[in-house]
Amino acid sequence: MKKILYLSIALFFISSAYGQKKGVITGTVKDKNLQDILIGVLITLQNDTDTLKTRTDLDGKFKFEAPVGKYNLETKYVGYEPFTAFNINISSGNAEVLEIELEDQSEEFGEVTINASKMVKATDMTTPLSTQKLTAEEIKVNPGGNFDVSKVIQVLPGVAGGTSPNRNDIIVRGGGPSENVYYLDGIEIPVLNHFQTQGASGGATGILNVSFIRDVQLTSSAFDSRYDNALASTIVIKQRNGNPDKLSGNFRLSGSEAAATLEGPLGKKTTFMASARRSYLQFLFKLIDLPIRPDYWDFQYKINHKINKKTELNFIGIGAIDNFRLAVPEDADANTEYINRSNPLIKQWNYTVGASLKRLIKNGYFTVALSRNMFFNGADRYANNAIKEGPKLLSLKSHEIENKLRFNVNKFIDGWKISYGLSAQYVKYDLDLFNTIQDELTDSTGTVISPSISFNTASNIDFYKFGAYGHVSKYFLKDKLLLSGGVRSDMNTYTDNGLNPLETISPRLSTAYSFNDKWNISASVGSYFKLPVYTVLGYRDMSGELANKNLDYINSIHYTVGGQYIPKKDLRFTLEAFYKDYRDYPVSLTDSISLANIGTDFSTVGNDTYASTGRGRVYGVEAYVQQKLINRLFYIVSATVYKSEFSGYDGVFRPSTWDYGFVFSTTMGYKFKKNWDLGVKYRVSGGQPYTPFDLSASRQNYLTTGVGVLDYAQLNSERLPIYQQFDIRVDKKINFDNVSLTLFVDIQNLFMFETPRTPNYTFQRNEDNTGFETTDGNPIKSDGSNGIPVILTDPSSTVVPSIGFIFEF
Repeated sequence: MKKILYLSIALFFISSAYGQKKGVITGTVKDKNLQDILIGVLITLQNDTDTLKTRTDLDGKFKFEAPVGKYNLETKYVGYEPFTAFNINISSGNAEVLEIELEDQSEEFGEVTINASKMVKATDMTTPLSTQKLTAEEIKVNPGGNFDVSKVIQVLPGVAGGTSPNRNDIIVRGGGPSENVYYLDGIEIPVLNHFQTQGASGGATGILNVSFIRDVQLTSSAFDSRYDNALASTIVIKQRNGNPDKLSGNFRLSGSEAAATLEGPLGKKTTFMASARRSYLQFLFKLIDLPIRPDYWDFQYKINHKINKKTELNFIGIGAIDNFRLAVPEDADANTEYINRSNPLIKQWNYTVGASLKRLIKNGYFTVALSRNMFFNGADRYANNAIKEGPKLLSLKSHEIENKLRFNVNKFIDGWKISYGLSAQYVKYDLDLFNTIQDELTDSTGTVISPSISFNTASNIDFYKFGAYGHVSKYFLKDKLLLSGGVRSDMNTYTDNGLNPLETISPRLSTAYSFNDKWNISASVGSYFKLPVYTVLGYRDMSGELANKNLDYINSIHYTVGGQYIPKKDLRFTLEAFYKDYRDYPVSLTDSISLANIGTDFSTVGNDTYASTGRGRVYGVEAYVQQKLINRLFYIVSATVYKSEFSGYDGVFRPSTWDYGFVFSTTMGYKFKKNWDLGVKYRVSGGQPYTPFDLSASRQNYLTTGVGVLDYAQLNSERLPIYQQFDIRVDKKINFDNVSLTLFVDIQNLFMFETPRTPNYTFQRNEDNTGFETTDGNPIKSDGSNGIPVILTDPSSTVVPSIGFIFEF
């Protein structure tokens, strides 16, 4: 790495002697509502030293060849709102490919109204406060983000991270990670992370390649009616198209993975992007003698083909292969023993492939999307996982398959924005599970006291899901008042009440009033439904009967009210209060706790009998400040104070696993001269609630299960200390002729704050670390009665440095 750094510095000075380097920015401009191309739009590209201008051509395209550096791009077009894209990084490597969508604007001249799209201003379906966006550049340079969308989203208001730095749970306004839905170019992707927790989302690290991303939009309330199964948020990810002019790409090496991306034209009307990523954590962890060996691959592609000026076709695909194994380090301790006994060996793979067609029609457009996604989850656990020694205690094999068809129509008539559509899915789920509940118990003479207790179950279900929606919105009172309303209903052929569309009627209404260009207020109310996860629906009891066909859709009703102040186009302040009322949440009939409190472990959750009797409530206030890049500085500050509570079978509300109490995050970036960038991020949140162990049951079951048994009579009665982390990142971009090199150093937890961990249960090891210490000096008994319990609570204060580079060509 030192040689690379020295070489890059030398090349930088050599290249500087030959004059200023240039890069390319290209793109298209469209009407946001009609998707028509816009001809003759004035495009201005400017920074501290340069200002360039051009107009879109007959195909709505524009192109700049500009000196390398950071720019802001502005548009101006009669009848449309001005648009500004901040923090565009032009380098001599990859071209910047943009797709800009402009909203139309009414301008009155006497009694004559000029409007480019010949209609009153169209509207968004969402309130301005509950929706936030991140650009690809903001994701790339986020300190501690490691180019991972799931991690970077945590800087937004109302969003908290998961239970540990090693997980990518997205907690939005106190809801569980399984309550979010993810869409990539209009196609749902149920798996967003490597080492996914089946039935609860989450995972270790994201599978999306940031080189593909145009922007990411998170909506935490007032969801668009076209999206089903969302209770906490919708996360809509848009990908850019490949470079239309030449073959190009990049290679990225970071602290945990290597990624290669290639893009370019496949013809006059077709572009492509393709990438592959490979982790090398398994080699790094072996080198530093850690017991875990995570190993993953992921792949991604997009093909865009413009059939004609009115019709466009996209093909997308994304997939991952994950393997997780364990090893015995030379310096093993109680933590190592816990890891090797409690964590299963994981084999997973998943993919999503799809095609979408967009066709412009009179006063609007329609889209048709066909997709298929599949997820395989495999897990094994042995008495000694590190060398697969002893009896196999757990064997899990499961598939989830969805085939989806979606049809959406968007029309804009006399100032009304109208959308409606249909969706259909064919779902298959299967499970083959062997699990040892209790190992064979023997006395000191070897006589069997109690035989081994285990169960072996298999399940296979398939069914159909259907949905329909409609939504309208319009501005009134000279564009000061926005009213937006819609309704959706979903059905399925599996659950007992699944074919009754009245069971899932989900109306929603939002309004916003603008006092002037700087101040507005908004409010919304909406009802949303989600079908319980497949691990729950496909569960069979000991008699082999499907136990959960009588479950209802989970329901959440959102109420929001807030205000927004925009003193200038690059600075924004928001304040919003929210209340969420959950109904019919599945509650375990075995443990009497809500499914909302499960999902903090890897592998799988939901294999149990449930009843739709749970309730939940989340309420709070969130504030947000965003300064876009102006005069070299940008920053984001977000703060949320909230309470998240769910009830179990007894109907008593208790803190949920996601009730952190408060979340604060701030990110700041500064662009120095000569392409040096500095970014810092600080996050702090309240302590996560947790449930203490049932010490008696834990002692008896530990040798079999490798984990302690929680005492659900004391559900979430304890709380971890406050969590905080400070990250810093430094980037240096070096531009050569037609290629560029970015060097970066990213340090997580620079100030060595202690990261709290939920307690773990194990037995004390003997002095030579060859086995367990016992109370009587004899070998440990199979029921653990002579073991010495140890509760591991050691927090981590590890600093995680990452050095890498991005080579663009």
